[in-house]
Amino acid sequence: MRPVPSSPEPLHATAAPVTHYENFPVASLLCPPHLRQPIAALYAFARTADDIADEGDAPASERLAALAAYGADLQAIAEGRAPSPRWAGVFLPLQRVLRSHALPVPLLHDLLSAFAQDVEATARAATYPDRAALLDYCRRSANPVGRLLLHLYGVQGEAALRESDAICSALQLINFWQDLSVDIPRGRHYLADADCAAHGVSRADLAALRPTPATTRLLQDNARWARALMQSGAPLVHRLPGRAGWELRLVVQGGLRILDRIDALQGGNLCRRPVLGPLDWLRMLARAVRM
Repeated sequence: MRPVPSSPEPLHATAAPVTHYENFPVASLLCPPHLRQPIAALYAFARTADDIADEGDAPASERLAALAAYGADLQAIAEGRAPSPRWAGVFLPLQRVLRSHALPVPLLHDLLSAFAQDVEATARAATYPDRAALLDYCRRSANPVGRLLLHLYGVQGEAALRESDAICSALQLINFWQDLSVDIPRGRHYLADADCAAHGVSRADLAALRPTPATTRLLQDNARWARALMQSGAPLVHRLPGRAGWELRLVVQGGLRILDRIDALQGGNLCRRPVLGPLDWLRMLARAVRM
Protein backbone atom coordinates (compact mmCIF):
# COMPACT_ATOMS: atom_id res chain seq x y z
CA MET A 1 0.00 0.00 0.00
CA ARG A 2 2.54 2.47 -1.21
CA PRO A 3 2.41 5.74 -3.16
CA VAL A 4 1.55 5.02 -6.80
CA PRO A 5 1.41 8.42 -8.53
CA SER A 6 1.11 6.95 -12.01
CA SER A 7 -1.31 4.13 -11.21
CA PRO A 8 -4.90 4.08 -12.43
CA GLU A 9 -6.78 4.75 -9.23
CA PRO A 10 -8.76 7.99 -9.33
CA LEU A 11 -6.67 10.13 -7.00
CA HIS A 12 -7.33 13.58 -8.45
CA ALA A 13 -7.86 15.14 -5.04
CA THR A 14 -9.24 18.58 -4.40
CA ALA A 15 -10.12 18.22 -0.73
CA ALA A 16 -7.11 16.26 0.49
CA PRO A 17 -3.55 15.73 -0.77
CA VAL A 18 -2.77 12.50 -2.57
CA THR A 19 0.17 10.87 -0.89
CA HIS A 20 -0.13 7.25 0.09
CA TYR A 21 -3.33 5.27 0.09
CA GLU A 22 -3.71 4.52 -3.60
CA ASN A 23 -6.93 2.55 -3.39
CA PHE A 24 -9.09 5.52 -2.44
CA PRO A 25 -10.72 7.95 -4.91
CA VAL A 26 -10.63 11.19 -2.94
CA ALA A 27 -12.86 14.15 -3.76
CA SER A 28 -12.03 14.16 -7.46
CA LEU A 29 -13.63 16.53 -9.90
CA LEU A 30 -15.93 13.68 -10.89
CA CYS A 31 -16.98 12.99 -7.31
CA PRO A 32 -20.46 14.29 -6.43
CA PRO A 33 -19.86 17.50 -4.44
CA HIS A 34 -22.02 16.42 -1.50
CA LEU A 35 -19.86 13.34 -1.01
CA ARG A 36 -16.45 15.02 -1.14
CA GLN A 37 -16.25 15.66 2.59
CA PRO A 38 -17.35 12.12 3.61
CA ILE A 39 -14.92 10.56 1.13
CA ALA A 40 -12.12 12.85 2.30
CA ALA A 41 -12.77 11.75 5.90
CA LEU A 42 -12.59 8.09 4.89
CA TYR A 43 -9.43 8.76 2.93
CA ALA A 44 -7.79 10.46 5.91
CA PHE A 45 -8.63 7.42 8.03
CA ALA A 46 -7.09 4.99 5.52
CA ARG A 47 -4.10 7.19 4.71
CA THR A 48 -3.17 7.63 8.37
CA ALA A 49 -3.44 3.89 9.00
CA ASP A 50 -1.25 3.29 5.96
CA ASP A 51 1.36 5.68 7.35
CA ILE A 52 1.32 3.85 10.67
CA ALA A 53 1.86 0.54 8.91
CA ASP A 54 4.32 1.63 6.27
CA GLU A 55 6.18 4.87 6.98
CA GLY A 56 9.29 5.52 9.06
CA ASP A 57 11.66 3.11 10.76
CA ALA A 58 9.58 1.84 13.68
CA PRO A 59 9.82 -1.90 14.37
CA ALA A 60 6.88 -4.13 13.60
CA SER A 61 5.89 -4.41 17.26
CA GLU A 62 5.46 -0.64 17.56
CA ARG A 63 3.50 -0.45 14.33
CA LEU A 64 1.14 -3.19 15.44
CA ALA A 65 0.64 -1.53 18.84
CA ALA A 66 -0.16 1.77 17.12
CA LEU A 67 -2.61 0.08 14.76
CA ALA A 68 -4.31 -1.55 17.75
CA ALA A 69 -4.64 1.84 19.43
CA TYR A 70 -5.96 3.27 16.17
CA GLY A 71 -8.54 0.51 16.01
CA ALA A 72 -9.56 1.26 19.60
CA ASP A 73 -10.21 4.88 18.63
CA LEU A 74 -12.31 3.67 15.69
CA GLN A 75 -14.39 1.54 18.03
CA ALA A 76 -14.73 4.45 20.45
CA ILE A 77 -16.22 6.82 17.87
CA ALA A 78 -18.46 4.03 16.54
CA GLU A 79 -19.90 3.74 20.06
CA GLY A 80 -20.38 7.50 20.37
CA ARG A 81 -17.38 8.09 22.61
CA ALA A 82 -14.57 10.57 22.09
CA PRO A 83 -11.33 9.37 20.47
CA SER A 84 -7.93 9.83 22.04
CA PRO A 85 -6.15 13.16 21.33
CA ARG A 86 -3.52 11.33 19.26
CA TRP A 87 -5.63 11.08 16.09
CA ALA A 88 -8.53 13.39 16.94
CA GLY A 89 -8.05 15.22 13.63
CA VAL A 90 -8.86 11.99 11.82
CA PHE A 91 -11.55 10.52 14.03
CA LEU A 92 -13.72 13.53 14.84
CA PRO A 93 -14.57 14.20 11.16
CA LEU A 94 -15.00 10.46 10.62
CA GLN A 95 -17.36 10.26 13.59
CA ARG A 96 -19.60 12.87 11.96
CA VAL A 97 -19.63 10.83 8.74
CA LEU A 98 -20.46 7.63 10.62
CA ARG A 99 -23.45 9.38 12.15
CA SER A 100 -24.68 11.16 9.04
CA HIS A 101 -24.29 8.23 6.61
CA ALA A 102 -24.58 5.17 8.89
CA LEU A 103 -21.39 3.69 7.46
CA PRO A 104 -20.75 -0.02 8.12
CA VAL A 105 -17.94 0.12 10.69
CA PRO A 106 -16.82 -3.52 10.19
CA LEU A 107 -15.50 -2.53 6.75
CA LEU A 108 -13.18 0.00 8.40
CA HIS A 109 -11.96 -2.66 10.82
CA ASP A 110 -11.31 -4.92 7.83
CA LEU A 111 -8.97 -2.27 6.39
CA LEU A 112 -7.05 -2.13 9.66
CA SER A 113 -6.72 -5.91 9.76
CA ALA A 114 -5.13 -5.82 6.30
CA PHE A 115 -2.67 -3.13 7.36
CA ALA A 116 -1.69 -5.24 10.37
CA GLN A 117 -1.29 -8.29 8.14
CA ASP A 118 1.06 -6.33 5.89
CA VAL A 119 3.22 -5.39 8.87
CA GLU A 120 3.39 -8.96 10.11
CA ALA A 121 3.99 -10.49 6.69
CA THR A 122 6.77 -8.03 5.84
CA ALA A 123 8.49 -8.63 9.17
CA ARG A 124 8.55 -12.39 8.48
CA ALA A 125 8.99 -12.14 4.68
CA ALA A 126 5.90 -14.36 4.61
CA THR A 127 4.34 -15.66 1.42
CA TYR A 128 0.78 -16.42 0.35
CA PRO A 129 0.10 -20.13 -0.25
CA ASP A 130 -2.42 -19.69 -3.04
CA ARG A 131 -4.73 -17.29 -4.83
CA ALA A 132 -7.50 -17.80 -2.29
CA ALA A 133 -5.21 -16.39 0.41
CA LEU A 134 -4.37 -13.41 -1.80
CA LEU A 135 -8.05 -12.76 -2.44
CA ASP A 136 -8.73 -12.91 1.29
CA TYR A 137 -6.15 -10.16 1.74
CA CYS A 138 -7.81 -8.16 -1.06
CA ARG A 139 -11.18 -8.70 0.63
CA ARG A 140 -9.90 -6.67 3.56
CA SER A 141 -7.34 -4.33 1.98
CA ALA A 142 -9.25 -3.20 -1.12
CA ASN A 143 -12.83 -4.43 -1.28
CA PRO A 144 -14.01 -2.37 1.73
CA VAL A 145 -13.19 0.79 -0.20
CA GLY A 146 -15.59 -0.10 -2.99
CA ARG A 147 -18.30 -1.21 -0.59
CA LEU A 148 -18.02 2.00 1.43
CA LEU A 149 -18.33 4.08 -1.73
CA LEU A 150 -21.34 2.09 -2.92
CA HIS A 151 -22.92 2.76 0.47
CA LEU A 152 -22.35 6.50 0.06
CA TYR A 153 -23.68 6.44 -3.49
CA GLY A 154 -26.78 4.56 -2.35
CA VAL A 155 -26.11 1.62 -4.69
CA GLN A 156 -27.28 -1.71 -3.29
CA GLY A 157 -27.70 -5.32 -4.36
CA GLU A 158 -25.59 -8.46 -4.45
CA ALA A 159 -24.61 -8.00 -8.09
CA ALA A 160 -23.24 -4.52 -7.45
CA LEU A 161 -21.29 -5.70 -4.40
CA ARG A 162 -19.87 -8.64 -6.33
CA GLU A 163 -18.76 -6.44 -9.21
CA SER A 164 -17.28 -3.86 -6.85
CA ASP A 165 -15.28 -6.55 -5.08
CA ALA A 166 -13.98 -7.82 -8.42
CA ILE A 167 -12.82 -4.35 -9.48
CA CYS A 168 -11.19 -3.57 -6.14
CA SER A 169 -9.43 -6.94 -5.92
CA ALA A 170 -8.23 -6.51 -9.49
CA LEU A 171 -6.83 -3.06 -8.67
CA GLN A 172 -4.98 -4.50 -5.68
CA LEU A 173 -3.52 -7.32 -7.77
CA ILE A 174 -2.53 -4.90 -10.54
CA ASN A 175 -0.75 -2.80 -7.93
CA PHE A 176 1.13 -5.92 -6.83
CA TRP A 177 2.19 -6.83 -10.36
CA GLN A 178 3.17 -3.22 -11.04
CA ASP A 179 5.38 -3.00 -7.93
CA LEU A 180 7.24 -6.33 -7.96
CA SER A 181 10.62 -4.65 -8.46
CA VAL A 182 10.00 -2.59 -5.31
CA ASP A 183 8.19 -5.14 -3.13
CA ILE A 184 10.40 -8.21 -3.56
CA PRO A 185 13.58 -6.50 -2.26
CA ARG A 186 11.54 -5.30 0.74
CA GLY A 187 10.48 -8.85 1.60
CA ARG A 188 6.93 -8.50 0.29
CA HIS A 189 5.85 -11.55 -1.65
CA TYR A 190 2.49 -11.37 -3.40
CA LEU A 191 3.04 -14.06 -6.03
CA ALA A 192 1.39 -17.12 -4.52
CA ASP A 193 3.43 -20.22 -3.68
CA ALA A 194 1.10 -22.44 -5.72
CA ASP A 195 1.51 -20.25 -8.82
CA CYS A 196 5.29 -20.18 -8.43
CA ALA A 197 5.37 -23.97 -8.10
CA ALA A 198 3.10 -24.45 -11.11
CA HIS A 199 5.54 -22.47 -13.26
CA GLY A 200 8.72 -23.89 -11.72
CA VAL A 201 9.79 -20.56 -10.21
CA SER A 202 11.63 -20.33 -6.89
CA ARG A 203 11.83 -17.38 -4.52
CA ALA A 204 15.51 -17.10 -5.44
CA ASP A 205 14.52 -16.73 -9.10
CA LEU A 206 12.26 -13.84 -8.18
CA ALA A 207 14.78 -12.24 -5.83
CA ALA A 208 17.28 -12.02 -8.68
CA LEU A 209 14.88 -9.59 -10.42
CA ARG A 210 15.96 -10.97 -13.80
CA PRO A 211 13.24 -12.26 -16.13
CA THR A 212 13.48 -15.85 -17.31
CA PRO A 213 11.06 -17.80 -19.51
CA ALA A 214 9.55 -19.34 -16.37
CA THR A 215 9.13 -16.06 -14.48
CA THR A 216 7.66 -14.47 -17.60
CA ARG A 217 5.02 -17.19 -17.85
CA LEU A 218 4.25 -16.76 -14.16
CA LEU A 219 3.79 -13.00 -14.47
CA GLN A 220 1.72 -13.28 -17.63
CA ASP A 221 -0.56 -15.81 -15.95
CA ASN A 222 -1.12 -13.50 -12.99
CA ALA A 223 -1.76 -10.53 -15.27
CA ARG A 224 -4.44 -12.56 -17.08
CA TRP A 225 -6.03 -13.35 -13.72
CA ALA A 226 -6.19 -9.66 -12.77
CA ARG A 227 -7.59 -8.75 -16.20
CA ALA A 228 -10.35 -11.35 -15.94
CA LEU A 229 -11.31 -10.06 -12.49
CA MET A 230 -11.45 -6.47 -13.74
CA GLN A 231 -13.57 -7.39 -16.73
CA SER A 232 -15.98 -9.36 -14.57
CA GLY A 233 -16.58 -6.26 -12.43
CA ALA A 234 -16.75 -3.74 -15.28
CA PRO A 235 -20.58 -3.85 -15.65
CA LEU A 236 -20.74 -1.95 -12.35
CA VAL A 237 -20.03 1.28 -14.25
CA HIS A 238 -23.61 1.14 -15.55
CA ARG A 239 -25.07 0.83 -12.06
CA LEU A 240 -23.46 4.00 -10.69
CA PRO A 241 -25.18 7.31 -11.37
CA GLY A 242 -23.71 10.36 -13.10
CA ARG A 243 -20.22 11.44 -12.18
CA ALA A 244 -19.55 8.35 -10.08
CA GLY A 245 -20.12 6.12 -13.09
CA TRP A 246 -17.69 8.16 -15.17
CA GLU A 247 -15.05 8.06 -12.48
CA LEU A 248 -15.38 4.29 -12.24
CA ARG A 249 -15.03 4.00 -16.02
CA LEU A 250 -11.63 5.70 -15.74
CA VAL A 251 -10.66 3.42 -12.84
CA VAL A 252 -11.48 0.31 -14.86
CA GLN A 253 -9.74 1.54 -17.98
CA GLY A 254 -6.73 2.68 -16.00
CA GLY A 255 -6.32 -0.74 -14.47
CA LEU A 256 -6.65 -2.41 -17.86
CA ARG A 257 -4.13 0.00 -19.36
CA ILE A 258 -1.56 -0.83 -16.68
CA LEU A 259 -2.09 -4.48 -17.58
CA ASP A 260 -1.47 -3.58 -21.24
CA ARG A 261 1.84 -2.08 -20.15
CA ILE A 262 2.67 -5.17 -18.12
CA ASP A 263 1.89 -7.40 -21.10
CA ALA A 264 4.12 -5.28 -23.33
CA LEU A 265 7.06 -5.75 -20.96
CA GLN A 266 6.93 -9.55 -21.51
CA GLY A 267 7.84 -10.34 -17.91
CA GLY A 268 9.97 -7.23 -17.51
CA ASN A 269 7.74 -5.94 -14.70
CA LEU A 270 9.85 -8.16 -12.46
CA CYS A 271 12.64 -5.60 -12.71
CA ARG A 272 10.92 -2.49 -14.08
CA ARG A 273 7.84 -0.68 -12.85
CA PRO A 274 5.37 0.04 -15.67
CA VAL A 275 3.89 3.54 -15.62
CA LEU A 276 1.33 5.48 -17.62
CA GLY A 277 2.13 8.46 -19.81
CA PRO A 278 -0.02 11.24 -21.33
CA LEU A 279 -0.97 9.15 -24.37
CA ASP A 280 -2.14 6.36 -22.08
CA TRP A 281 -4.50 8.76 -20.32
CA LEU A 282 -5.96 9.84 -23.64
CA ARG A 283 -6.50 6.21 -24.56
CA MET A 284 -8.13 5.54 -21.19
CA LEU A 285 -10.51 8.46 -21.72
CA ALA A 286 -11.46 7.23 -25.20
CA ARG A 287 -12.09 3.71 -23.90
CA ALA A 288 -14.11 5.10 -21.00
CA VAL A 289 -16.33 6.97 -23.43
CA ARG A 290 -16.86 3.81 -25.48
CA MET A 291 -18.01 2.00 -22.32
